[in-house]
Amino acid sequence: MSQKRRALLTAQALTTKEIFPMARSALLNVMVQAALKAGRSLTRDFGEVQNLQVSVKGPSDFVSQADLKAEKIVHTELMRARPTYGFLGEEGGEEKGTDGQHRWIVDPLDGTTNFLHGIPQFAVSIALERSGEIVAGVIFNPALDELYVAEKGGGAFCNDRRIRVSARRKLSDAVIGCGVPHLGFGHHGKFLVELRHVMGEVAGIRRLGAASLDLAYVAAGRMDGFWEEGLNAWDMAAGLIMIREAGGFVSDMKGGQQCLETGSVIAGNEMIRIALYDQLQRRLEK
Repeated sequence: MSQKRRALLTAQALTTKEIFPMARSALLNVMVQAALKAGRSLTRDFGEVQNLQVSVKGPSDFVSQADLKAEKIVHTELMRARPTYGFLGEEGGEEKGTDGQHRWIVDPLDGTTNFLHGIPQFAVSIALERSGEIVAGVIFNPALDELYVAEKGGGAFCNDRRIRVSARRKLSDAVIGCGVPHLGFGHHGKFLVELRHVMGEVAGIRRLGAASLDLAYVAAGRMDGFWEEGLNAWDMAAGLIMIREAGGFVSDMKGGQQCLETGSVIAGNEMIRIALYDQLQRRLEK
């Protein structure tokens, strides 16, 4: 076989591997179907939001109902498949399962404010926790028809194409996502100190309004890093495994691995996460 022919076959094999993921497990398929079904419901409701901008009470109440309906759909689909698993949802709270080892962690509508304002940046987020470890995650943005999936040891994919964190090594080249505290939430003064230390070192700062998608974007290399505090488990559980399976690294704000417990996350490739962590630690300097 000629060297040229061998190179062509190698390139074709790599392309095939990039496009077609390894077979999904039965559990991941259940998660995907639940996310898609809830996403279709949200898409129908999203089309009605613009007609409800005549009052504050009207659209807010409507979005709450859309949120509850989506969680009910996800809950029904997941519990039908695994009725003994626990369930932690943003709307319904926590249900203990008789299994004791497994728990679904669900945000049926991450990016509610975006949804309310007709901004197509929201998602259904579903994670599976096994013995305290996140082992699978699905994040679906129905407005853009983007489905992110990851399973421990199986890689991360967006619409069946493998994704990887970016390879940038310097903050000066990096676009960094973040969460911004707003009315009634978060420590505004502390965040401004963090922002001051980061913004002068990076190529750009982005605040997109849905933490699950922020983390998915880091996994896909669209953003180079991300940090936020004051999150709940359902905001980031699926995103954490997405980044790890895409070759990235995550930590909490103290540099540990207690993201779900502390409600904080710093994410990126190895170099960017460390550099971002170092900048954020400067807030502690006197």
